[in-house]
Amino acid sequence: MQHTTAELLSVQRANGAGPAQAFPRPALRVVEPAREVDLVAAQEAAAAFLVALGVDLDIESLAATPTRMAHAYAEMFAPRPFDLTTFPNDARYDELIIARSIPLHSVCEHHLLPFVGVAHVGYLPGERILGLSKLARVVELFARRPQVQERLTQQVADWLLEQVAPRGVGVVVEAEHLCMTMRGVRAQGGTTVTSALHGQLRQDAASRAEFFALIAPHQQPDVDQGRAAQPRCNADNPLSQDKAYS
Repeated sequence: MQHTTAELLSVQRANGAGPAQAFPRPALRVVEPAREVDLVAAQEAAAAFLVALGVDLDIESLAATPTRMAHAYAEMFAPRPFDLTTFPNDARYDELIIARSIPLHSVCEHHLLPFVGVAHVGYLPGERILGLSKLARVVELFARRPQVQERLTQQVADWLLEQVAPRGVGVVVEAEHLCMTMRGVRAQGGTTVTSALHGQLRQDAASRAEFFALIAPHQQPDVDQGRAAQPRCNADNPLSQDKAYS
């Protein structure tokens, strides 16, 4: 199978480069490809950027800000390596496995301002099941880089489909974009929801409805005239309608 994210990832055998045994299967070491990071140049560029905007870096409290900026963005653009641990599905479990409200932090590639929220990730297992913490690791893998939410959502779903071979995958991301709430339209409290579905969760209406019903209680509340209102699981809630995320 051709991996659509091959140009973004380097997947290595954690137990060496030799051929994998039939059982137990060695974990896959997931790392970003090597990239050059010049922190000195980044610090100089940050200083020039701030001075160009009229920020006085001679003030003691701001003197080290360019250095902090360079280190902060370097960290935000560097996902941590992890072992993709899977286990044989000996119990033949065939129902949904969902990790809800995974914290999400990324950076909008258009303005380099953060967007923050949660991801709900679920799958219908096939021959193998995935270590639960790895769902959060995969979200971080694609979040720690300049991103757009639509691409991030699709990348997480595609990657899980390729690497774990489940019968279905569902990903929903809800996030607040500071480029929308702090500048421009300044839509305070506005959130963006994106979804990606594969396999049985896309093709089967009952499975799709079950997935959205299970994540609905954990969705971020709507904001109505400054007061939080609980999400409603009825015809007025787009997440309860199959066609909204098909």
